[in-house]
Amino acid sequence: MIASDAELISVLRQYNPWWSGRRFQDLPQWRRVAFKEITSWLTNPPADRALLLSGARQVGKTTLFLQAIDQLLDSGVRPSNILYATFDHPLLKLVGPDGVLRLWKEFEPASEGVEYVFLDEIQTAKNWQVWLKHQVDFEKRRRIAVTGSATPLAVEGQESGVGRWHTIKLATLSFYEYLQIKNLQTPNIPAVTSLAAVFDWEANQFVRVGEEARGLVGYFHDYLLRGGFPECAKVESVTLAQKLLREDIVDKVLKRDMTAQFGVRRVVELEQTFLYLCLHDGGQLDIPELCKSLELKRPTVSNFIDLLEATHLIHQLRPFGYGKEILRGRPKVYLADAAIVPSVLLKGKTLLENATQLGRAVETAFFKHVFTRFYALSVGFSYWRSKKDVEVDIIADVNGDLIPFEVKYRGNIVPSYYKGLVQFCQERHVKRGYLITKDFTDFKVMTIPDRDTRILQIPAPLACYWLGRSELEEGIA
Repeated sequence: MIASDAELISVLRQYNPWWSGRRFQDLPQWRRVAFKEITSWLTNPPADRALLLSGARQVGKTTLFLQAIDQLLDSGVRPSNILYATFDHPLLKLVGPDGVLRLWKEFEPASEGVEYVFLDEIQTAKNWQVWLKHQVDFEKRRRIAVTGSATPLAVEGQESGVGRWHTIKLATLSFYEYLQIKNLQTPNIPAVTSLAAVFDWEANQFVRVGEEARGLVGYFHDYLLRGGFPECAKVESVTLAQKLLREDIVDKVLKRDMTAQFGVRRVVELEQTFLYLCLHDGGQLDIPELCKSLELKRPTVSNFIDLLEATHLIHQLRPFGYGKEILRGRPKVYLADAAIVPSVLLKGKTLLENATQLGRAVETAFFKHVFTRFYALSVGFSYWRSKKDVEVDIIADVNGDLIPFEVKYRGNIVPSYYKGLVQFCQERHVKRGYLITKDFTDFKVMTIPDRDTRILQIPAPLACYWLGRSELEEGIA
């Protein structure tokens, strides 16, 4: 053994100060929306399952765990019944989950009652799926919560975890959460139960709320530049925030995690592929063109794209349809956060000066909000493109109800901007659609003559603000 038990327990005591009657200092008082779901599982789990908090690096998974531990201690749980460890630490990674639990039991024997185990970056531990399965099956008094920065791929032992853990996907900060963490003074905007509820508003409500919400625009543009990674969001300088984000993605995820977790050796080619995707964010992925541009073979590129999706850096959107329509169509690729592109490409504030790039960033941000808010409802997402090349950016399938979204972050909305939206609604007999716009003067419901279709035009800052609010509990239909 490289390290003695004394050295290992010393490391564990640093991560578990409550064993000695102390707490972690300076934990944020503000809590993310996911905190409620985590603590609900800890206090009253719906089933005998572990909890997997999945998300990219630096999105706040560890902070959420420490806040949950703080609440457990406040509720009277004995400190010795709570264990926290991170397998980012080389010594703890070396001994693995069983070694960590052995040390905990030997040096801090738990009292009666429920035991709580919090493990960070579980995917770096060998055979973690099998270990977690055994814990769930045989340790009934123990509640285990783990985090992972990479979605499990088709690796040996993965099937053993089916039905053994509940996954919470943690995205980067929503626009609403960004306003909270920055402690920014927000306009007096009413909450809504769903975006669909706005269809029933009177004309004066659109005018009044639109005027109030104009103050969101500057904050929204700042959000697009800094991004939804908590530490970067809190940095005052946009340049420094983007520099930190670039280092986290390029140096830690692409160069370190991909090598350590997935055995990637062609890191330069992986980085080039990611840069290509940054330059085509929100667009259809032409894999033959990508292969030609980077002089890479298709299997290599496909593997890289799967890895980038597994590490929560990109989302792929398949074309709407069935069978051959999907197989033949090209996927659209969205970055996990709108600020990734200006950060990785070192663009600074120039994003705001380029209408095309700004529009792509807004589309990426809006998709992240819709996807994040409703993934728990088993909503399917796709995009639609007709044979005449008119398109709808995002189609949400909510229990068979189709809800189309078109993002046009431009002024002077004209019919050609929503031609695809109207055509899709007509062909699929959809009664409502959404046009995400820029100007608050466009905030209204538009009725398409002879189509029996209504379209809500809503400015992107307001749409993202509402989608990020915790009060928005139900669907969007």
